[in-house]
Amino acid sequence: MTGTAAMNFVRSPGRLRDHPALVLNADYRPLSYFPLSLWPWQEAIKASFLDRVQIIAEYDEVVRSPSMEMRIPSVVVLKEYVRPALYPAFTRFNLFLRDEFTCQYCGATGEMTFDHVIPRSRGGRTTWENVVAACSPCNLAKASLTLREARMNLRKPPHRPTAEALRNTGRKFPPNHLHESWMDYLYWDAELDA
Repeated sequence: MTGTAAMNFVRSPGRLRDHPALVLNADYRPLSYFPLSLWPWQEAIKASFLDRVQIIAEYDEVVRSPSMEMRIPSVVVLKEYVRPALYPAFTRFNLFLRDEFTCQYCGATGEMTFDHVIPRSRGGRTTWENVVAACSPCNLAKASLTLREARMNLRKPPHRPTAEALRNTGRKFPPNHLHESWMDYLYWDAELDA
């Protein structure tokens, strides 16, 4: 049986495809805000059977096996605390998140690339402190020049963020879909307005 034929043979009801479970650490905080820590419903059920998570909220939809029926988990909490890293990995995504997906030269948003503040051709290194998000026009305009030579300024100096700072920045970019059962767990530790 070919891969396509096998996929057509396996029943996957459309109504069950889009039921991710929000994954919380043992302290009831999401493992990450952006991207939001989500598991497919199958992983949440598997983790529940392996006694790795506690289900604290469920969807109305049910999945069945020959011997049982179970509501699909919408929020699960890990039974063992996962200590978050103090500093995040230096990745393109984390760099863009640190800079809030905004060009650090002109303030444009949208399609981003990155730029070395001190050009690599002049000894600049690829580090948190020397790389910023940039739009293509600004990146091309700066080229291998220094800020002074290019007559450009940074909106804020590049820095190595903490994991907590990236989590807080991630809250500004909620995903397109937030199930109502997740709301109490996404923003319960946010500062309240007076």
